[in-house]
Amino acid sequence: MRKGRPHTGRHALGLLVLALLLCPAALPADPPEASGPDTAEPDAVEVQAGSVVHLEYTLTNAEGERLDSNQGRTPLVVTQGNGNLIPGLDRALLGMKVGEQKRVTVPPEEGYGPIDPTASTEVPKDRLPPEALAVGTRLRGQTRSGREVSVRVREIKDETVVLDLNHPLAGQTLVFEVRVLLIEPP
Repeated sequence: MRKGRPHTGRHALGLLVLALLLCPAALPADPPEASGPDTAEPDAVEVQAGSVVHLEYTLTNAEGERLDSNQGRTPLVVTQGNGNLIPGLDRALLGMKVGEQKRVTVPPEEGYGPIDPTASTEVPKDRLPPEALAVGTRLRGQTRSGREVSVRVREIKDETVVLDLNHPLAGQTLVFEVRVLLIEPP
């Protein structure tokens, strides 16, 4: 769903400070200051192209089976519009505000794409560990460029194994329950 790493360590303290700055209820009341275009209320900040968005999410398939969640864990941190999220979810974040929750249904065409029956490769059987020689087994592999990919054993032949190269969520309608925790404007 995402490329990159979550923020951890020293950066977490910076996020806490930033969260306190963006949540006026967490700070003592100060006398009102002059307002103008540069002093927008934090809750008025909306996700826009280039915003760094901190999310909490739960992902289910169309049948309601829970596939992934980060609730109670480190937020997912993405920059809106830079390709870190599947297109359907990325667009759905536009205009959301801190604290806002949304249910987003993403069809395969806006997620990981439809299943491509030609997305396969055949490898010699001896290149796989013996315990992986079962149809349906999920394996991690690397492309020639070093990118990590997930593959599934589709078929076992006498001398070779056919691997399915489709993303594990290809062809599925995905349902995200998302909540915006923090927005860093672009």
